[in-house]
Amino acid sequence: MDGFRVDLTALGHAAQGVRETIEAMNRKPVADLDCPAEAFGHQRLATTVSEFCDRWDVGVSNLAEDAEEVSGRLDQCVQDYRRTDEAARAHLAGVIARASGEDPAAE
Repeated sequence: MDGFRVDLTALGHAAQGVRETIEAMNRKPVADLDCPAEAFGHQRLATTVSEFCDRWDVGVSNLAEDAEEVSGRLDQCVQDYRRTDEAARAHLAGVIARASGEDPAAE
């Protein structure tokens, strides 16, 4: 009634959304933002941008690894909830069958 409810479809969509974000990040690496030093017109600015891109690339890689973990755990939650629901359904069906024989309302 007012109990706990999990939207398995939403969990599955969340996992898929995380995977799609990771794929999009992988299609456009941060290193692609870097360009030849002469394009900046100033060597110090070019060096700063290059260093930023290097650090940011490490950060994005770490973020992608974490996101993959999140996506995997969301998928695992969906599987666990489905298995638990099925086990509970099977158990209740067994209890009803044992207590009263065949379900008279099924006829």
